[in-house]
Amino acid sequence: MQFVITIQHPAHVHFFRHVIASLETDGHDVHVFARDKDIAIDLLDQYDIEHTVLAGKANSLTGLARVQATYEARLLHEAMRIRPDVMTAIGGVAVSHVAPLVGARSVVWIDNEGAQSHRLTTPLAHMVCTPRRFRDDFGANHVRYDGYHELAYLHPNRFAPDPDRLREYGVIPDEPYFLVRFRQWSALHDVGQNGFSREAKRDLISFLSDHGEVYVTSESTLPEEFAAYRLPVPPHLVHDLLAFANLYVGDSATMATEAAVLGTPAVRAQSFAGEDDMTNFLELAEYGLLYSTSDDRDAVEQAKRLVRDADPETFERRRERLIDDKIDVAGYVTDVLVRTGQGQVLHNKG
Repeated sequence: MQFVITIQHPAHVHFFRHVIASLETDGHDVHVFARDKDIAIDLLDQYDIEHTVLAGKANSLTGLARVQATYEARLLHEAMRIRPDVMTAIGGVAVSHVAPLVGARSVVWIDNEGAQSHRLTTPLAHMVCTPRRFRDDFGANHVRYDGYHELAYLHPNRFAPDPDRLREYGVIPDEPYFLVRFRQWSALHDVGQNGFSREAKRDLISFLSDHGEVYVTSESTLPEEFAAYRLPVPPHLVHDLLAFANLYVGDSATMATEAAVLGTPAVRAQSFAGEDDMTNFLELAEYGLLYSTSDDRDAVEQAKRLVRDADPETFERRRERLIDDKIDVAGYVTDVLVRTGQGQVLHNKG
C-alpha cells in the first residue's frame, strides 16, 4: 500500500519514526512530507527518514496562514502523483483536506482539546484518533485508545535511555542536573497563550544552578544571559538527557509529557493550565507525575519544592503504574493505518 505521512513539528518525527520503519519493513511504500519547523528537518535527517520539504517557517499569524496554504497546495500536487491509500498526520489540517481529493482515507491524531484548527480537520477526516479520556467528541469516526502521543517513542518497548550517550557530551548522569524548556509560542493553536516571563526564567535558572547543572533548550534564540546553559547534546539525544534529569521545568506541553512518561518530575507553566486543562495533563497529574499551572511564579516555587523533596523511587513507581495502564502506541498506530488502508472498520482500543 501507499502511505503519506506529513510532519509539521519535531514531535511528529518522533511519533511516526517507528511507524515508518514498521510499514517499510512490511513492504509498504511510505512518503514523508514536512514543513521546516524548529528542528524537524534535522531530526528526519538524523533518523535517515527520506522526506520532501513542502514549506518553510512562519514568523507571524499572517505568515503562518500563507505557509499553510502553500503546504496544502504542494501536498495536493504530490498526492495526485502518488495516489496514496492512506494519508496521516498529527493535527491533520492539510491531510484531511487533501485526502478526499485524491481518493485516499485520512487518519488524524489529536491530543489537544479545544484547538480551533480541529474545526477545519475533523469534519473531513476518515478517522480521528485520540487518547481515551479526550474531552471532545468527534462523532462516529472518533476512535479512542489508552495512550499518549509520546508513548509512540518513549514506551519501554521503543526507548531505553543510555547514560553513555550523554557522557560522550560531558553530561554526568549520576550527578544532579535539570532540564529547562522555553518555547516560541508561534503555532496556530498558541495565539493568545504564553508561558514563562523573563523574570520567572531568571529566578528559576538562578535557583536550579545552585543545586546542580542546568541545561536550557529553547525554540527561539536563547538570550545571551542564558547562553551558558545551552543544551550540551544534539537534539536526537534530548530524551536520554530528559530520562536521567532530576527535574524538568518548562512551558512546552510535549516535553512536559515526555518527562512525565519517563518518570522525571515535571513542572509545566502554560496560561491555559487549570481545571479545564487538556485531559492528558489532568491524567498525568493524577498519576503524580506532572504539576501544571497557569502561574509562572507558582511553577518556579513548585520546581524549588521538587528539587528539595522529590524522591526518585516514588516517581519510578508512579511511572511503572502508568506504563502498566497504557499501550505501545507505535504498534497501535501502525495497525490502524494498515487496517484503514484495507478498508476495515476500527473500534475503540480497550
